[in-house]
Amino acid sequence: MGIIEDLKWRGSINQTTDEAGLTDLLKTKKISLYVGVDPTAKSIHIGNLIPLTILKRFQNAGHRPVIVIGGGTGMIGDPSGKAAERQLLPPDVFDENVKRITKQLTRLFGKDGFEIVNNYDWLSKLNLISFLRDFGKLFPINVMLKRDVVASRLEVGISFTEFTYQILQAIDFYTLYKEKDVQLQVGGSDQYGNISSGVELIHKMVGPEAKAFGLTVPLLLKSDGTKFGKSAGGAIWLDPDLLSPYEFYQFFYNQSDTDVIKLLKIFTFLNPDEIDQLAKQVAEAPEERAAQKRLAQEVTAFVHGPEAVQEAEKISQILFTGEVQNLTGKQVAAAFSSVPSITINSGEIPVLDLLTQDNLIEKSKRQAREDLKNGAISINGQKITDVDAVINPADKFEGHFVVIRRGKKKYFLAKVH
Repeated sequence: MGIIEDLKWRGSINQTTDEAGLTDLLKTKKISLYVGVDPTAKSIHIGNLIPLTILKRFQNAGHRPVIVIGGGTGMIGDPSGKAAERQLLPPDVFDENVKRITKQLTRLFGKDGFEIVNNYDWLSKLNLISFLRDFGKLFPINVMLKRDVVASRLEVGISFTEFTYQILQAIDFYTLYKEKDVQLQVGGSDQYGNISSGVELIHKMVGPEAKAFGLTVPLLLKSDGTKFGKSAGGAIWLDPDLLSPYEFYQFFYNQSDTDVIKLLKIFTFLNPDEIDQLAKQVAEAPEERAAQKRLAQEVTAFVHGPEAVQEAEKISQILFTGEVQNLTGKQVAAAFSSVPSITINSGEIPVLDLLTQDNLIEKSKRQAREDLKNGAISINGQKITDVDAVINPADKFEGHFVVIRRGKKKYFLAKVH
């Protein structure tokens, strides 16, 4: 199965500018291809991972991926998918974002047969006259207005700055084609117009015989019609400082039976036979969640490394048994980042005050006493029944946390400041 056929089987292709031409090209040579990432946040997210996974598939097949970090275009603002103008970030924020994103991308692709470039390096050298004479003349306004990304904004308004974004992205593709022999751009479905502009620019600057292609991935929806990649806490970030590997693992482990096989195809490098076998297990023994576990293992290993998988599964097992006393402070921070929490001082605190502070667990000390007498409260993995007990935050988790459990599954966290 060729790589294009494999991507089709995985449901990873939305549109191509010339599928037959691209397929023929891949039969004759190993190519360079790229994805652009704008450093408008500290981290890339799970939506970015879909086209990046396609680049990784090409890399595994011997092709050469290039990542373009949009140090230039990011300062302009991509109107794609936005109902209003983006807020422009200061240059120092961009510089920090570029450093963090570069680190994340290096983990995904390694250091060999892979390159990261910053389009600020060439876009910043353009002056207004050369921009208008060399490139602006090649972009008919009537065509630009018809691009979805622009047409959707005409009613509410779009600045000239964001209007020119598609020209800048086209210059990226042309520059990479000319200087690095990059022949394929991969992006999200909302990027098709921008990608097509790049292909057209190359044909105008080089000639219609130039072999340049675009490929977009589909918008990924869950079976309930909602957009994949969002959680109750917000975006699923790839930076472990913004979302712990444990939470990342749990996000994929908690996917539904109706979605898991589709996600295995898109996000993992398992072959069709392995995925078909997991589909059979979903049908015959869904309670075992074998497919979800494999999905979580594969994607977490790709993004964070195999050690992160081991750590996530260790935390999961400890939480399943309730033996939270065996966690480290760092593991507590990862495991309980989204549970209800309060902030307490480092000094000793009566258990009744702890349970009722800010109505964390109970609104009244009377009900808190009932919970304790009934054996419903465990603190740091130890059942507490003494209503006069005093809790010392320094006893566990390096003095940073107190973990409270009510019943079998409801956890709460006290953070020590």
